[in-house]
Amino acid sequence: MNVSAFLIFGAPGSGKGTVGAKLAMVTGIKHLSTGDMFRGLSPASENGKLFSSYAGVGKLVPDEVTIQIFSRYINGLIDTNKFDPEKDSFLLDGIPRTVAQANLIKSVVDVKHVFVLDIPDYSVIVERLLKRAKIEGRKDDADEGVIRARLNEYETKTAAVLGAYDSSMITKINGAQSPDEVFRDTLSAYIKTK
Repeated sequence: MNVSAFLIFGAPGSGKGTVGAKLAMVTGIKHLSTGDMFRGLSPASENGKLFSSYAGVGKLVPDEVTIQIFSRYINGLIDTNKFDPEKDSFLLDGIPRTVAQANLIKSVVDVKHVFVLDIPDYSVIVERLLKRAKIEGRKDDADEGVIRARLNEYETKTAAVLGAYDSSMITKINGAQSPDEVFRDTLSAYIKTK
């Protein structure tokens, strides 16, 4: 069964989670952060251990494992009536992260549009993530070396995913603006897709 979804893209720290949560509140779209999904895995579980072994060094979880966990999670939301594929849509944050994942999710997800929070100056991102680490206690944001490795993964793998979608489906938004301005521009772009 295919679920309807919008994608929100951007480097780590570009504001995807903040914008996604606000968009969900205002529009009723279901925001799903795969980062939150992975961090919510039991550290004692096989998937939790696997995730930690990659995330601890700033690497991405292998594509097949990511899609397997993601598909199980989506089915769980459907099975527990937290998502109705007949009327609900997801705003996916953090998936797909590679071209292979973009191809693997086609059997599960019908992508409607892609929003890209663009921040060309990575020093802005590093500063944001170090600040977030102090506020939220996120270990993956506290080490500048890990942050730079995550940004490199984004540049080399995730940014290439945009090529898997037609340019008419992609809206770039200036992610270096204030959170309210980024949200305003994303909401405006979302409304235009309707």
